[in-house]
Amino acid sequence: MKLRILRPALEDLAAGRLFYDSQQRGVGAYFFDHLFTEIELPVRYGGIHRVVFGYHRLVSHRFPYAIYYRVSGDEVTVHRVLPCRRNPAWIRTALKS
Repeated sequence: MKLRILRPALEDLAAGRLFYDSQQRGVGAYFFDHLFTEIELPVRYGGIHRVVFGYHRLVSHRFPYAIYYRVSGDEVTVHRVLPCRRNPAWIRTALKS
């Protein structure tokens, strides 16, 4: 399978990195590396994750973030990487934009 990461997902990762760096130096880089590693999982296991708001949702093991993706043919498209601690209504709105 091919992996495609959309710009909003990359922006979500950058925002998460800034947040964690503001908490403690170096944690942002760890967050970024860890989430990028997890983003590659749907290439192997794409489509097995629970569908939430019309997207497959992969929840990170180390950080309270979820990767929202869709599978189409042999391509996995990552749409957003959003914090799980946000209001579900906010998450639904973020996924629609």
